[in-house]
Amino acid sequence: MSDRKEHNPDDGRTAAALAGDARAIQHLKDSIKQGRNWFISLLEAMRLWRSSSEVYRDDHYIYLIGGEAFDWMRLAERLCDEIKDSIPEEELINLLFFERAPLELTDAEFKRALGAPKYRAYLNYLYGVMTEQALILAVIYEVRKRSITPLRPDDEAEQAFRRIYGSGQSELLHAFQKEMKYTYRRSLTLGEWKEFTYWLFKYRVKHSEKPKVASDTNKALMLMCRRMCGRTV
Repeated sequence: MSDRKEHNPDDGRTAAALAGDARAIQHLKDSIKQGRNWFISLLEAMRLWRSSSEVYRDDHYIYLIGGEAFDWMRLAERLCDEIKDSIPEEELINLLFFERAPLELTDAEFKRALGAPKYRAYLNYLYGVMTEQALILAVIYEVRKRSITPLRPDDEAEQAFRRIYGSGQSELLHAFQKEMKYTYRRSLTLGEWKEFTYWLFKYRVKHSEKPKVASDTNKALMLMCRRMCGRTV
C-alpha cells in the first residue's frame, strides 16, 4: 500500500488557489451525484481550478505552461482521479490515453464549459505545444527521408532542430534551462519537455522570418491533419 500524499502543502500554491481547487473538486463530485454528464462536469471543474501546478501523489503536475498554455489533459488526469469510480472504464481510458472525449462538443460548447480564460490558454497550448511537437516530428521525417544512410535518433533530432531553429537541441536546451533557472541536464520530465517545447515555439516566432514561421506552422498542421485522418506520413 502506498503512503503517497494527496497533495503537498509546500508546493507553492496560495490559500486562494487551494480554496479554488477545493471548490472545483467539490463541484465535480456534486455535479456527478446530481446525475449530470461527467465530462461536462469535468470541464466546468477545470473552469474553477486555480492552481497552475501542484505536487499530487508525489508527482509534479504542471497545468499552465509558461503561465500561458493550459495543458487541459494533464488537469483532466488529475481531476479524473477524484471521480474514477464514477466514470465508465472505457470512457476514462479513451480520454486519458487516446484523448477521445465521450461527447462531441462544438468549439462554442467546449469554450462555454471551460470558460473563456481557460479556453484561450488551451489554444495557446494547442498551437504552442502540440503544433510545435508536430513541427519537430515533421522535420525529423524529412531528415530521415533525405538521409542516404540511416541516422541515429539523436542525430535526426539535431538536424531537425538546426533546420527549424538555427541552433542545436543541446544549445537550445541549455538556453531554456538557464532562462528558467533550472539545473542543466539532458533528461527532462514530461512536464519539463512541454515547457521546453512551448519555449521553442516562442523562440521560433521571435527569431524566424514571418514567411518561415507561417511555412513551418503549416507543415506541422498538415502532419497533425494526416495523423488525425489515419494517414501515414
